[in-house]
Amino acid sequence: MASDESEQQVITDNGETLISSTIIAEDDKDKDVLKLISDAVREVPANAIKDLWSIGVCARCIFRVLGLHELICSHPSLSYSVLITVLGVVRIEGGDGVDSSAKHELLNIQELTTEANVCKICLGVLQFVFSDENGTLLKKDSAYDFASKIAELVKQQQHHQIGSFSLEVSLPPLVTENDQAIWLYVQKKYESELWFQQKAASQCFSTKDVLKLLVIKPLQTLLGLKHMESTFHIRLTYSGSLRQQNANERNVGNKRRKTDSAYTQSVDIQKVEGEAFTRTSSLKSQKDCFDYVKLLIEKVIQPCHLTTQCYRNPIYIGGRYLKYSRNVSQTRWVIDDERMGEASVEEILGGCILPLCQGDGYKFHAAGREDIDVRMLGTGRPFLVEIQNARQVPSEGFIKDIEIKINSLENQLVKVRNLKSLGSQGWAMINEGEAEKQKQYSALVWISRDVNNEDLQTISSVKDMKIIQKTPIRVLHRRSPMEREKIIHWMKLERLEGSSQYFLLHLCTQAGTYIKEFVHGDLGRTNPSIGSMLGCRAEILQLDVTDVKMDCF
Repeated sequence: MASDESEQQVITDNGETLISSTIIAEDDKDKDVLKLISDAVREVPANAIKDLWSIGVCARCIFRVLGLHELICSHPSLSYSVLITVLGVVRIEGGDGVDSSAKHELLNIQELTTEANVCKICLGVLQFVFSDENGTLLKKDSAYDFASKIAELVKQQQHHQIGSFSLEVSLPPLVTENDQAIWLYVQKKYESELWFQQKAASQCFSTKDVLKLLVIKPLQTLLGLKHMESTFHIRLTYSGSLRQQNANERNVGNKRRKTDSAYTQSVDIQKVEGEAFTRTSSLKSQKDCFDYVKLLIEKVIQPCHLTTQCYRNPIYIGGRYLKYSRNVSQTRWVIDDERMGEASVEEILGGCILPLCQGDGYKFHAAGREDIDVRMLGTGRPFLVEIQNARQVPSEGFIKDIEIKINSLENQLVKVRNLKSLGSQGWAMINEGEAEKQKQYSALVWISRDVNNEDLQTISSVKDMKIIQKTPIRVLHRRSPMEREKIIHWMKLERLEGSSQYFLLHLCTQAGTYIKEFVHGDLGRTNPSIGSMLGCRAEILQLDVTDVKMDCF
């Protein structure tokens, strides 16, 4: 609401001039709004408003506690000084007549707009008084002005392709405690009065809900976006001063009480309209809540520190990767500050995708893993690269360019196929059938005697053979000792020309089978094994994964 800082007389219902104020409504619409609010406030006894003022409750909190929050939330341009003036006039009208002290009383109310008088309940949140990330104390007069500040910060983040947003708010636990206390205080003091039963009972909305109601509408206008369940989030995080945090740990009579940590988390983005604040307070008796409020009056409250963050839900780019080197690990591998291998699949793929999506970071996920000395061939292994807070959402053509870039790398250590952008369903696709999926391998094997035709028959006759594997010796330092039952679905032996003791072993197994141990037996910890089946010593020299049988990608 636009206003002008010049003198105007405030008129009572009977037409009598009461007192001059500094608020002017520019047009009939503004006058109608002021009259609507003034009429609603006049239905509340002046002593109730005066009582809340004396505690140190701000104007917007008074409207909220008295069940009048819809009036101010539907008019986000209303300045704080307008609300104070409306409440001040009602106080004077509710007095024992107008005298020379009336104007002085109104001016005292207006002094609460200064930074030194931060609301004892919301800690300045609904006064839009806060310190920014640089520690500068700021004050915005209306919800629209505050939303303008937030919108400016959002635009500086340079997020692209945004169609909507969701607003999240995190407040210090002390605000929740104060909400509980003031509501119980008003309820116990005025529950027998008719005005309370008709207007305020069960209608006290929390600070968090009212803040959302105040700023969502102007944010939609300023950003040109709709507020709804969205992948793009605007998060307002209010943190209290150390003094406020310490106060939260004290109860009346120096008894500790638990706080509901859920109130430090973000508001459900679907509950835009909020819910009536009906939580059971930890202040059970009337004396407790009155003592708590008395302590509030004596406190010196500091404004909260406000941090504004914009972030997009992670986007997932997935496909299948092929690894052609026996000196490339799947993920970055460092032991005692020494890097193992010349590179990793994670770094090669993430390093190409992250800059193009302009994200803050990435995480690499794959359907299983192979050892550093094992190649990944055939159709490749399904993987996802999770891009955090991407500012550029890749199109189908953009994804194709990423695939070409990766496959054109000079070292040719890793390639990808079937690259595509996925939603959160990518997780389900990776996890689907994780335990049941099958893998195919090709292993170069040496045995301590010549290969014969009977060996071919022994190997090729295997069909869905169960084996028992104890945790391999080579991984006992990082895996718990246990027995695992796995299935060898089929095997085939391929002789190598010119070599009597070497052969290629082709096999298909259940996911999670230790292939190296299945070949050499791991000192009897895997049974049966290739060595035990052929009745000789067997060693694996090289291993390749040739297929990961999963439907995804």
